[in-house]
Amino acid sequence: MVPRIPLLLAACASLGAVGIALPFALAGATATTRITVTASDFKFKLSRPNADAGKVVITLVNRGKTRHDIRIGGKKTKRLAPGGRTTLAVTLRAGRAPFLCTVPGHARLGMRGTLAVKQPPPTTEETTEN
Repeated sequence: MVPRIPLLLAACASLGAVGIALPFALAGATATTRITVTASDFKFKLSRPNADAGKVVITLVNRGKTRHDIRIGGKKTKRLAPGGRTTLAVTLRAGRAPFLCTVPGHARLGMRGTLAVKQPPPTTEETTEN
């Protein structure tokens, strides 16, 4: 006969250690901000006016009648035909991130703006004193 009580206690102790360690492992992880940018002739509409510093994934949707793209954070999407959709991942620092359509003349006609990038709130970590 196998002694079940010691095995049960060992299993509970293992799960308890995982339950304690997991929040500490996740504390340093940062969330990705997702923003949908709708392009039309000749403006951009953002699904949200700001983002947390760090990884930002932009989904560009072209609802206009001409090709559009977007440049932000030193990266640019491909030019999209009307009805097209693409994504762009960038890493942004806290501050202001200007964006624009690089199709000649489009930025001048209004396809530009600035995304507010804020520092995310600090994560709190529990500490133990010995």
